[in-house]
Amino acid sequence: MWALVQEHGAPATLERLLAEEFPDDATRNSVLAKRKGLDPRRFAETTMHRAARLGARIVVPSDDEWPGRVDSLALLELEAPGRINRDVRPPLCVWVRGGWQLGEALDRSVAVVGARASTGYGNQVTYELAYGLVEHGWTVVSGGAFGIDAAAHRATLAAGGCTVAVLACGVDRPYPSGNAGLFERISEKGLLISEWPPGSEPLRHRFLIRNRVIAAATVGTVVVEAAARSGAAQTMSRVLALRRTAMVVPGPVTSAMSVGCHELLRSRPDATLVTSALDVLEAVGRMGEYDQPSPRGPEHRRDALDEESALVLEAVPPRGSIAPEELAARAGLTLRTVLRRLSLLEVAGLVERRDGEVALARRAKAAP
Repeated sequence: MWALVQEHGAPATLERLLAEEFPDDATRNSVLAKRKGLDPRRFAETTMHRAARLGARIVVPSDDEWPGRVDSLALLELEAPGRINRDVRPPLCVWVRGGWQLGEALDRSVAVVGARASTGYGNQVTYELAYGLVEHGWTVVSGGAFGIDAAAHRATLAAGGCTVAVLACGVDRPYPSGNAGLFERISEKGLLISEWPPGSEPLRHRFLIRNRVIAAATVGTVVVEAAARSGAAQTMSRVLALRRTAMVVPGPVTSAMSVGCHELLRSRPDATLVTSALDVLEAVGRMGEYDQPSPRGPEHRRDALDEESALVLEAVPPRGSIAPEELAARAGLTLRTVLRRLSLLEVAGLVERRDGEVALARRAKAAP
């Protein structure tokens, strides 16, 4: 269908199908099955009225707010042939509910997805990731499901950012119903989007279909928790096929909800391990935009010592005191060098004099 619209345009394609001009038997069977008891033009008119009452709109590829990044799906089957990447062409339209311009909202966006049966660990990591992304002006995209998806949406709303929920049903059909209140908040502060018209039911196969939009519309995708077989892992396979930034949060090795994450990290060298929002930003941002220093432990005064001073300090016994001459022998340095270094160590507050001998300063003893 997508290929027909690309070749003839949407209006002409509709006319050809209504005139029963089909390119192949599969299209013929599908169209005839869907036309039973259905007037397409009347259905379109009714749906548009329904969307208008809801405050929703339809966005098509010729509109200014169309998210151009999803057009890369046209090449996915060619770039990564296989059963999982069949029928993954771009959507012909997107139904949108919310005040943001769709293209603008998705321009700087990261998807955060994961297990529905998320753990406390996964929810906490998700909250911190989403909150950090919002603080740097990024949109957080997810699928509106329980677990990691809901945590990502809620954290984004709490941070005052824009979140986009990509649904597998109409934008007027909250699914799961337990997230109905969350969807209302998203429609007010962010966007609800779907390629199925208002009123469409959340059929099982549609969840895997919508995952390709999450993968294509964003700059990169983070999987926080995923079981051994999960939709999040399938989404990541398409992220990698589209050459988007694929990021994975590791979890406890004893957690069943992190098995899929660890398998991705082990089997896909092009997946990036992330543990914080800064890791994610460094992966998806422009080169040098979010550089961060390597993690280091706490600094101590002795870290800045030169080699000779460090040798003298190491030779001072942990308890009691020592004469400078004995200290020089233990350090393997001349007495003159030791006396000079002791003066520096004393100024630094690392050693102290006691009756002509040297001992570790009391504060220095407590520091380690």
